Amino acid sequence: MLPPDVISTGSLILRPPAEPDTEAIVMTCDDPVSARFLPLLPSPYRAEDARDHLGRVAATWREGGAEFAITENGRYAGSIGVTPPDRWGVTGIGYLVAPWARGRNVAATAARAVTDWLFDHGVRRVELQTEVENVASLRVAYKAGFREEGRRRDAKRLRDGRYADFVTFARLPGDVMVAEPYLPLFDGGKLTDGVVALEPLAAEDATDFHRMMAEPSVAAYSVEPPATLEENQRRCRYTGYWWVSGQRVELAVRDAASRAFAGHVQLTQVVPALGQAMIGYSLAPEYRRKGLMTRAVRLLVDWAFASTPLHRIVAGTEAGNTASQAVLERAGFGREGVHRQLFPQPDGTWADDVAWARLRPAVPVGGTS
Repeated sequence: MLPPDVISTGSLILRPPAEPDTEAIVMTCDDPVSARFLPLLPSPYRAEDARDHLGRVAATWREGGAEFAITENGRYAGSIGVTPPDRWGVTGIGYLVAPWARGRNVAATAARAVTDWLFDHGVRRVELQTEVENVASLRVAYKAGFREEGRRRDAKRLRDGRYADFVTFARLPGDVMVAEPYLPLFDGGKLTDGVVALEPLAAEDATDFHRMMAEPSVAAYSVEPPATLEENQRRCRYTGYWWVSGQRVELAVRDAASRAFAGHVQLTQVVPALGQAMIGYSLAPEYRRKGLMTRAVRLLVDWAFASTPLHRIVAGTEAGNTASQAVLERAGFGREGVHRQLFPQPDGTWADDVAWARLRPAVPVGGTS
């Protein structure tokens, strides 16, 4: 059995929850974000639900699990629970942060501390899982030192009846903490120059994105088979996960004034060992010949060199795609060569690929990065 300890970590105190936490628990569990990502919570969540939960806490500890209230400066800030370790010394954790405590690293700090405490009490492996769209929870897992181990497709049913994918994580005692994410999120959630805005591609963009990708002048240069609307909806739901896991950045290009969807730009094929990533983009026909994609590419590449370790951004264009090549030239890319017969064509022939790159600007002698 795990002892009902009090854990102190930074500004947080973790202790078994108690009756005075009732009101704060109700406010936390009745919050729309909590309801969205914890579909088994009663909704609306009432005081009697909180009292039922508190009544089960003692049994949780007796059965070998643990339940902590996270407090900061004496105020309830969330909860973190632990399942009873199995015969192999494996347990799982889950966490919930109060609305007034979000954005202050509360969950990551608590998850790291509880995991260390579990290792001190003989637990061999700690697991957690989070919905693929729950970007905040994904960030907690990485910050708390957990390693991604896979995905469970259509693992749990949400309140709206849809089944969602979940990402699985685990941490072992010898795992090394990752200091910083390779691809940090945008400050303020977007990049803009006042004419275009780049924001994470979202589920609400799926219809516009699908329509654009199916447009013949866009589809003609795609190397992937046409996707269904359902496949593109799933793709848009994955963009936050891909970003925080360091795999890729998928962005909607918007008209800054109207916020209308104008296109898509991405950083893919991220190779940290080489400091390299590939940029790709598509623009809806009605927004062409206005300079929007040149602006979008400049914004993204400038951000990448200012905010990530990337040293080299590359691109590939089909030899006949002169419009795309003009975008790259205007955005500061240089032509590097030709990959012969790289792109398969519908008629069975092959087209050449023109390779482009833009390098991180050199730091002047005596300057700082």
